[in-house]
Amino acid sequence: MEDQCWQLTDDIGPEKILHVYNKEVGLKAIVVVDNVSAGPSIGGVRMVADASLQECSRLARAMTLKNAAAALPHGGGKSVIFADPKSDAETKERIIRAFAIAIRDLVDYIPGPDMGTNEECMAWIKDEIGRSVGLPAEVGGIPLDEIGATGYGLVVSIKAAQNFSDIDLRGARVAVQGFGSVGQHAARFLAEEGSLLVAAADSRGTLVNPDGLNVAQLIKHAHQTGSVCGFADGLTQHRDSIIDVECDIWIPAARPDVVNMENVGRLDTKLIAEGANIPITHEAEQALAQRGVTVIPDFIANAGGVICAAVEYHNGTKTAAFAAVEEKISRNTTEMFELAASRDINPRMAANDLAQQRLQRAMSFKRWA
Repeated sequence: MEDQCWQLTDDIGPEKILHVYNKEVGLKAIVVVDNVSAGPSIGGVRMVADASLQECSRLARAMTLKNAAAALPHGGGKSVIFADPKSDAETKERIIRAFAIAIRDLVDYIPGPDMGTNEECMAWIKDEIGRSVGLPAEVGGIPLDEIGATGYGLVVSIKAAQNFSDIDLRGARVAVQGFGSVGQHAARFLAEEGSLLVAAADSRGTLVNPDGLNVAQLIKHAHQTGSVCGFADGLTQHRDSIIDVECDIWIPAARPDVVNMENVGRLDTKLIAEGANIPITHEAEQALAQRGVTVIPDFIANAGGVICAAVEYHNGTKTAAFAAVEEKISRNTTEMFELAASRDINPRMAANDLAQQRLQRAMSFKRWA
């Protein structure tokens, strides 16, 4: 395990890797604090049955780049709790609270909601250790999932990308892989721009309707049944068939590495906005670039949630959070595409250059960077 930890390090980080165990409550978790040059790290608490140190470390690095690109006074971190996110409420609360107590002294990590956790979980953490973001409004938070900050940011990035790609949001055909909080809000905001949701997928299946799905009714159905499957206004197919749906905009908003060299050739789309962190492998992104498919990288496209979280942490309002998401993501997306064009490189390389420049500048002020 020690050798594995060392293999994950470079000049940026990680600064700390913490393994947490509590047999009494069934807690097993990993926390990676990647870099805190700009300030204490912000990163989500992911609850999944299967993950790895490497995945957690990659996600933490994505948060470092995301926060640096957005010019936030925060570094990047991530945590993974190895547990079933659909556990009964009592078990889940016990595990989350035990996790919070275990990271009480890890003061340079600020937890936020992520896959498998929500505002209520963050309230439990805040109750135990006094710090978290993405809290319920009743305790002074800006509930990220409820207002759809990440989904809103995705649409802001796609709107900015219209100037650099063959995409017009009005009438654009959209497919969403991962119809959870991010995917649902992205579909909702895109529908308001005149786009057409033709497919949505979750862990149980893919729902397809080439003529378009009623987004509001589908969200209601998903909340009531726990899945897009069975919605009357569409054909239910295997969950992996979402990758075969012909569309203009494809949004991956679920797990890492869902697109790889084995399936990337099946994608039939013009633009991909990465709603999840690291949803496409490096090799697959390169293959897409060679085919002329525009990809808006994760830490540019889906930064809305952490921007909102940072505004909350510094006692800002929901109005201020949406304004910050609009300004930062629109600017970053535009700068990324302009840099990519001027240097004849793909958007991922341009985004990395932008984030690295800002991160290295922040690191230059640190004594031990």
